[in-house]
Amino acid sequence: MKKHLLLLSLLAAVSPVGLSQLQAAAPSAPRVIEIAGNDQMQYTVTAMTAAAGESLKVVFTNVGTLPKEAMGHNWILLKAGTDVMAFATDSMMAKDTDYIAPKHKDKVIAFVGVQGPKKSGEVTFTAPAAGVYHYVCSFPGHFMIMKGTLTVK
Repeated sequence: MKKHLLLLSLLAAVSPVGLSQLQAAAPSAPRVIEIAGNDQMQYTVTAMTAAAGESLKVVFTNVGTLPKEAMGHNWILLKAGTDVMAFATDSMMAKDTDYIAPKHKDKVIAFVGVQGPKKSGEVTFTAPAAGVYHYVCSFPGHFMIMKGTLTVK
């Protein structure tokens, strides 16, 4: 009798209903957002929206042709309330850490390091709580033009 109950339990677990419940519980793939930066210091996407807790994958590509040393680009999503000007100003000299000043590292939600021409990088993260979050390129002199917002609802 115990073997029979065990067999029925196993069959129920792998039945179509059981499998659909497992599939529903499995996390979905992140939503992919493609962003490019160019030699004119512009992001192709300057406003994004997401739901709180949504899984996002940002694929960032430098579509420019100028050398990385002259026109590298990164993508940095900052925590709400971060002083963007202070972050970017302090980060301009932090070449060894992809232009993220060590004293501001705790203000970063997600980032793609500096990319040279025709290079891409990506980052997957969970959208934070509802609010407006800024993203910037912190390569020296770029943040005033290369910026955008992620609005989380």
